[in-house]
Amino acid sequence: MKILLAIEDSKFSEAAAQMVIRQMRADGAEVCILHVAEPKWLVLDYELGQLGQIEAAREDALQQGKELLARVEPVVAAAGFRTTTALEEGDARFVIVDRAEQWQADAIVMGSHGRKGLGRLLLGSVAEHVARHAHCTVMIVRVKP
Repeated sequence: MKILLAIEDSKFSEAAAQMVIRQMRADGAEVCILHVAEPKWLVLDYELGQLGQIEAAREDALQQGKELLARVEPVVAAAGFRTTTALEEGDARFVIVDRAEQWQADAIVMGSHGRKGLGRLLLGSVAEHVARHAHCTVMIVRVKP
């Protein structure tokens, strides 16, 4: 079984990783741990300093993603899963779906923030988009308040 574990640095993703470890069989299973660094949309005033700040923010997001993958991968591997990691840039909604299809994942496991109302309208729901568009099973892990 091929499991795509989509993570971010949150308690929701931690719960998703724990669900994979506790409830899925490691025998012959491979887990690709994916983190998507989403671009920061900033208003530019076209000064070189602003462009430098955007590039610094991008590099910081990529570094944080690498550190997150380095923390999570050994935990999943210690549970007996074969693991790989992937760090990509873009809109998480589309990157997760595309990566799962390209890798031919059997399942996607991810956490959900459980946003409602205005927050969901403004920020969207990555989990909802993935569940609607993925070619495979999607497991959305929720954290009880």
